[in-house]
Amino acid sequence: MRRHLQPRMSVWRIGAGTDVAVESAGIVLVRSDPRDVVGAIELSRASYRKMIQNLVWATAYNLIAIPVAAGLLVRWRIDLPMSVGAIAMSTSTIIVALNAQLLRRLRIVHRETKVSR
Repeated sequence: MRRHLQPRMSVWRIGAGTDVAVESAGIVLVRSDPRDVVGAIELSRASYRKMIQNLVWATAYNLIAIPVAAGLLVRWRIDLPMSVGAIAMSTSTIIVALNAQLLRRLRIVHRETKVSR
C-alpha cells in the first residue's frame, strides 16, 4: 500500500520590507534623526581605538612575559614561580577588560547643523 504524500508548502511572510532593510543595512536608525549616523561612526572609531590599545598592550605583555616564562632570565638567577606567571596572566586579562569598559564613558555629542537656503 502506497501513501500519496502532499508536497510541503513553504511559509512566506510578506511585510513592509522592514526585515529585509534591517538585515541588509550597515547601520539601522532607531529614531528618524540622521545625526545618529555620526554618533554611530564616532562609536565605531572609539571601538577601533580601544581594539588597537588592547592589541598593543597584549603584544607588549607577551614580548616580555614569554621570554621570562621560557626561562631566559635564569642565567641571571631570576626564576619566577608559576603562580607569579598565573597572576601576571590574569592581571593582563583584567587590564584589557577594564580598558574595554572605558568605552562606556564615551559621550556622543550631537552637533547642531545649520541648513543654508
